[in-house]
Amino acid sequence: MKQHVLAALVGLFTLFSQAAYSNERLEYPVVLVHGLFGFDNLLGVDYFYRVPSVIQDEGAAVYVAEVSSAHNSELRGEQLLEQVALIRAITGKDKVNLIGHSQGAQTIRYVASIKPQWVASATSVGGVNWGSRFADVVRGGVDSGSFSEAFLASLANGLAGLIDLLSGKATAPKDALEALAALTTEGSLAFNQKYPEGIPATYCGQTNALADNGVYYFSWSGSKAWTNMFDPADSALLLFSQVFNEANDGLVSACSSNLGQVIGNNFKMNHLDQVNQTIGIHHLFETDPLTLYRQHIRRLKGLNL
Repeated sequence: MKQHVLAALVGLFTLFSQAAYSNERLEYPVVLVHGLFGFDNLLGVDYFYRVPSVIQDEGAAVYVAEVSSAHNSELRGEQLLEQVALIRAITGKDKVNLIGHSQGAQTIRYVASIKPQWVASATSVGGVNWGSRFADVVRGGVDSGSFSEAFLASLANGLAGLIDLLSGKATAPKDALEALAALTTEGSLAFNQKYPEGIPATYCGQTNALADNGVYYFSWSGSKAWTNMFDPADSALLLFSQVFNEANDGLVSACSSNLGQVIGNNFKMNHLDQVNQTIGIHHLFETDPLTLYRQHIRRLKGLNL
């Protein structure tokens, strides 16, 4: 863990040195947190493709967290907690604005619940806040303790290990079955019981942005798996979307993503479009994903965050 934190510290200093300055600054720095099988930079390609640059151009310091590519949300949350502590020390700011994609939403919610005094806002992008039907199907298709489960775990952990190796964080702990369990409906609802802030009272509902713990919660997501014929990831997401019986982005249903104030859950974006992957290819007749981040930074500025 110490090696992991040291690597993160180096990355944090690097990103902070690149922060742009404008006449109107966001009060608190932004921290971006990836989802399952995520990375900060893989062979020169950012997980949040061009998102940090957009946030910097809006006058905010921005950091990309390094958490395990495959593990449960609480362990990832503890990793993020250590990095938030470092960012607070580096910047001299008491709080941060957290933005998490996919499982990253659970990860940032953990930090906001454990240390609300460190968090100004927590924003879920395509977050697994009420569970994923896709995770339910995959988890339900293998018996606990079976050869199939062991084989699935071996493949998934191998993929996570390769991602970590190529992105320079091979020492991060990995447990794909723990990650998968966290993203099922059962696992997500159990997580919500422990960390309920920002969760609507009813499925597909929303709450006021400001929660009782003093943190502002926001969310947005997409509802279309196939968005551009030139995006090589769309075919897989379209296939995955067939397990759902409601609007979804290929991996998470639109309603399941709701948290706090819902900016929108019906954008013509799939799960990867939401972080501007693959290399910025998205629906031709929908808002550019980068515009949503730009608008959100301005939203946070309006709240003096």
